[in-house]
Order: sequence, then C-alpha cells, then structure tokens
Amino acid sequence: MEPCLKVEHECAACILSRGAAEAKEATANPALRFRAMCDLLRMLNKEFRPTSVPADLGTKRDRLIRQLTGNPDPYKRSKRISNEKALKLLPYARKIVEEGYTQEDRFKRACLVAMVGNLIEFDIPGHKASFSSLRKSFREASKDLVVNDLNKAFELVKKANTVLYLTDNAGEIVFDTLLVEQLKNMGLNVIVAVKGGPVINDATLEDAEASGIAKIADRVITTGTDAVGFAAKEVSREFLDAYKSVDFIIAKGMGYAETLTEYRLKSPHLLLLRTKCEPVANYFAVGREKNVAKLMP
Repeated sequence: MEPCLKVEHECAACILSRGAAEAKEATANPALRFRAMCDLLRMLNKEFRPTSVPADLGTKRDRLIRQLTGNPDPYKRSKRISNEKALKLLPYARKIVEEGYTQEDRFKRACLVAMVGNLIEFDIPGHKASFSSLRKSFREASKDLVVNDLNKAFELVKKANTVLYLTDNAGEIVFDTLLVEQLKNMGLNVIVAVKGGPVINDATLEDAEASGIAKIADRVITTGTDAVGFAAKEVSREFLDAYKSVDFIIAKGMGYAETLTEYRLKSPHLLLLRTKCEPVANYFAVGREKNVAKLMP
C-alpha cells in the first residue's frame, strides 16, 4: 500500500493564495473579500494538520467563499472562456491523436493530450495556465512523461467492458473527448463523471455539454457533490454504483490523485495528471510541470 498524499508546508500558502484569488473573482465587495480571508485563516488554523488532505481543505475553502460571498460559481466566466479556447485547439490535438498508426498508439496519444489538458487550472502559485503554449505542450507531451504506465493500462483497458472517466477541469474536458472517443473505438462502454456542483474551475454538467463529451460518452453522471477529487462519504448512490460496477477507472488531475490515495482501491485506476505543485510532484518522486500516467493500486 503506497503512503497517502498529505499536505506539505507550502499547501497552507497555496490554499490562502487561491482563496484570495477566488474571493476576488467571487465579489467586488472589499469587506466581503476581507471577511472571506478571515474565515479561511480560522478554518486553516483549525484544520491544517500533518494528516490533512490538500483536496479536502480546498473543498472547505471553496464552500466557505461561495457561502460568504453568495456567489455560487466564482469561476463561471473563466470556465466558459476555457471551454471556448480549448475547442479552438481541439482540431490540432485531434490531429496528434489520429496520427497514431495502431489502436494502442492512438490510445497513448489521447492519454498524453488529456494529461496536457490538465494544465488548465488557475491560481496555483508558480503555475501558469496558458492557452498560447498548449500547442508546444502537446508536441512535447511524451518528453514530459515521467511516470509511464500506459503499456499496462492499455492491456487492462483492452480487456475491460465499461470504463468510468472522472473529469477534472473545464477546458481540459474538451481534450478528454479525444480519449473518450478512443475508448469508444475500442468497443468500450464509457461513463463520464463531472462534479455535482461548482468547485474551483472543475467541470460540471454545463461543461460536459459545452465540450461535446456528453454526445460521445454512453452516459454522463455527476459525483453528486461539489467536493474536490473523490469524497466517498459525500458522493451520490448513482455515482457509487457506477464506480463499483465498472472494470476500469480513469481519473484526471491532482484532486483525484490526492484523494484516491486515501482508499484501498479494488479496481484498476489510471491517474492522468500534470504535476502543477511541489507536494504532488514529491509524492510521485518527479519534478514540477511533468506528465504522470500512474496505474493504481
């Protein structure tokens, strides 16, 4: 059993920094922004422990800011723009995937494109979500792949019947469509899960529609909660049934990496992510801004 992914000292600064950025997005009222930060400091003072999971603290931060400011979706505009920009880049990404000669090659290329899509995340200190450099990141995706379980993953996927695809961010979900297409081409049933409500810039049902993934997948469901990553105690019965019934799970992004490591996993999970911060990079024993395709358990 691998160790769990817990907070490191810089997680405190990141949670505060993202909280300040989110409060600014959520309201123009300086007094409310100030109060949000006071409440956030109080929450961290109570909850920031060596045993804390970064994603759980992120969920608590987001709920606190949304409730206090009365803004149900502070990143709504950013998410819409992300989807629009990603859709413009989709033909370029699709060309990269379709240049693969074999089914296996196309699957791996689609995984690489999906990992690069995970770059689209805002307000992480030291990480810049830039659409202008995405083309270059797509071209260099295999060079940046430092944990590579894609061979084993392909063998398992080939034998699977139904796959659950756990999405992460808006914008990114547009590039996930290419991997879902490849899974469908392999004859698989694909269930796509988005978040049950707005949290940071994570994809919701609205983004599933905008990205076109809803038309490709056999079924789109939500986690039933607005939690970052996987929150077993909060997810809906529908999500849990799907999660337990599938043969293979693809989980996108750092939030799922941070939370799924807390559980004893029964079915194979393929984590696809970009290491956008030090603690997550340290967990996988790699550098920052690298691509990770990790098979678990």
